[in-house]
Amino acid sequence: MSESFEIEVKQHQALWIFTTHGYINNQGGDVIKEKYDESYNGGARKFLLNLADSKIINSIGVSILIEILEKTIEAAGELAFCNCAPIVEKTFTIMGITRYAKIYRTEEDAVKAMS
Repeated sequence: MSESFEIEVKQHQALWIFTTHGYINNQGGDVIKEKYDESYNGGARKFLLNLADSKIINSIGVSILIEILEKTIEAAGELAFCNCAPIVEKTFTIMGITRYAKIYRTEEDAVKAMS
């Protein structure tokens, strides 16, 4: 499994979209958290993580995403995910993430719903 992790960040109106590429472990989670913090500190409160190219997330990656979710909820913001692999979606359901964050089939669906 490749150790490289990349993230693309783009903005659609008030929505910040993070497209991840690679395994979300502690390194990948830290990259997501860094980009999230930059956007959040700039006033962003609506976030979408497109996980189409991240098929696996380990427990540390999930814990970082939960931390991001908690911070977003505290700020009355919104966090959602799209293009999740079935195992990732199942993990999010088991961990209770789906009670607080929606999962959309596609980025287009999420952008329509969140804009």
